[in-house]
Amino acid sequence: MITLVTGGSASGKSEYAEDLACELHRKNKNAPFYYIATMQAFDTEAQEKIRRHKEMRKEKGFVTKECFLGLKDLELPKGSIVLLDCISNLVANEMFDLEGAKEDTVVHVMEGIRKLHTDCRHAVIVTNEVFGDKSNYSKETMEYIKCLGDINRQMAALCKRVVEVVYGIPVIHK
Repeated sequence: MITLVTGGSASGKSEYAEDLACELHRKNKNAPFYYIATMQAFDTEAQEKIRRHKEMRKEKGFVTKECFLGLKDLELPKGSIVLLDCISNLVANEMFDLEGAKEDTVVHVMEGIRKLHTDCRHAVIVTNEVFGDKSNYSKETMEYIKCLGDINRQMAALCKRVVEVVYGIPVIHK
């Protein structure tokens, strides 16, 4: 089963997703327990965010796997409980990294999501809500927003549960 957790920047979605993944792991104690980290530390802001997230999950028992590219190639034990944080970083990596999937990002990321759906007992996937702003963005940014939107829609259709975190409050959509 996959649960999709979405929300705006600093909405509390990662904390909610971690708590949910930990709850699922408590109910399935023998299942392998993984945190898939997708953010690359390009600057001090990213380094600080990574530090905060590591601190949040320090005592929770996750085995961390860094996966900046190629989610579809990530091997995890069958029946794992997985927290993937976050799709928006993975999409940016796939689109803009020299080794990334580029124009095939949607296909590659969704292959990885479907693999998690098939192989994992439970997966909690975090994504971002970046679609409400109507600013004039560059062509590349608009392509990113479209790609992330396509992936989010496909994930929502695949998921059993979709939760939007608004100001720290979970709103269940599905």
